Amino acid sequence: MDSDILRVPVGPGSIHIERYGQGGNSVVLLHGFGTCSFLWREVAPILAENGFCAYAVDMLGYGESDRPFGADYSVAAQSAYLEIALATLRAGRSTVAGIDIGGGVAQRLAVERPERVGWLALINSVGFDQWPTDDTKIVQRGTARFALRVSRGMLGVAPLLTPVLEGSVGNSAHMPPKLVARYLAPYVGNEGVTHLLALAAALDERDLETLQLGEIACPTLVVRGEEDRWLDDGVAERLHLSIKDSQIVRLPGVGRLVPEDAPEMLAALLMELTRIRDPRQNTAVE
Repeated sequence: MDSDILRVPVGPGSIHIERYGQGGNSVVLLHGFGTCSFLWREVAPILAENGFCAYAVDMLGYGESDRPFGADYSVAAQSAYLEIALATLRAGRSTVAGIDIGGGVAQRLAVERPERVGWLALINSVGFDQWPTDDTKIVQRGTARFALRVSRGMLGVAPLLTPVLEGSVGNSAHMPPKLVARYLAPYVGNEGVTHLLALAAALDERDLETLQLGEIACPTLVVRGEEDRWLDDGVAERLHLSIKDSQIVRLPGVGRLVPEDAPEMLAALLMELTRIRDPRQNTAVE
């Protein structure tokens, strides 16, 4: 299924969004660090074929979205940009699903603009003060060392991001070299590496550590891939216990990037989530 390509201004620049389907309930799909909207290429069409309107988003600075110099790429800022985009698209109350830092963006949106989020899915999501995750820390710790080598033209992004991507699936066959190359594409050349390092440097645990998750009132699904090697297993359980109307699902043999390891299963879980009635259903969206 082909998608409609949208460019939505959000302040510092425009974000790239791929829309699958039209007219149904909105499902907003957020990637994590080092990936992009391409991650959702198998999940989004399934949702559209079942009557949903799926928006696969490249957060500002990622994928094909603008990457303005000096912009704020923090989780807090990304949540604000997403709110602007959803208002522009008139998406209404949506299902918002996020992986990794995308889950952090979704948490902030659910707390700060609850009228936007009718259902929430946190998939191997960061949370509390237990992040950035180990994969992002690899990049952050290498910033000074790699920045020097990059300035001398000695390497590209592959040494930084390839092991992160390969370690983000439960089945290595789900991250072949050609797929790794596709995820590396936005970071080609020295400028691309410098930008990846800037994205990593923007991630700050303070964006989530004081977030009042108890204020989230919408039905919430916490998904934990049991082969996620980058995030402590306890984060998913804490999220589940902190959000009153939540359930947790554990997926054996599945890593960080659930849409790569189990796209059909994830699409089914998202559709099942939307069948739960939002207790605030009659509240208007501004």
